[in-house]
Amino acid sequence: MTDDELRADLLARIEARRSDVQAFLHERRPRNRRRVNATLVFTSLAAVFTIGPAAGGQTFSEAVQRALGLATDSVVWRVLCLLAFVVSAAAAVLTNITKTHDDSGQLSAAEAAGAELDGLGTLLRYGHLSVDDAVELYQQYTVKIAFVEASGPVPVPPATSPVTGADVVVPTTRHIAVPPPPRRGGGARTGGDRSGRGG
Repeated sequence: MTDDELRADLLARIEARRSDVQAFLHERRPRNRRRVNATLVFTSLAAVFTIGPAAGGQTFSEAVQRALGLATDSVVWRVLCLLAFVVSAAAAVLTNITKTHDDSGQLSAAEAAGAELDGLGTLLRYGHLSVDDAVELYQQYTVKIAFVEASGPVPVPPATSPVTGADVVVPTTRHIAVPPPPRRGGGARTGGDRSGRGG
């Protein structure tokens, strides 16, 4: 392959990898945002369920008992403690899931790698960066985002040959009709017989 063909192939690989990064960010950003928001909501609810008994004490529980018509105020304590436990457990589970998947770290790495690949493509297309140096930088950038799955095969760039498919002329075989050769001596014999018969 020529230098131009190698450059075109590397550009196609860079663009394909950038597309993978954009698809990854498009999928993971909303998911991470929802998970963070849900964690904040659950943590806030846990504080709400515990602030009443903690601040009001017996007075708070008796007021809730009278408002709801409960037989004893112990039901208030049990329900509030149960609700606080549920939302706290949910917040803890979401926090551990976020830490396990390292969503924030992966999103940051993908964003940085996408910007680096974009700059690499610009340098390779318009700058004076050699193909060997570009390949080395491409490998360095893509190693950081090994967690980003490839969406499909790398597109093959079009050939840079000046001869296109429309310029290629396929030779065709022409069948030329050739008349059969005359039979040797046929006319003389016929003429001789006619002459003899006439004489």
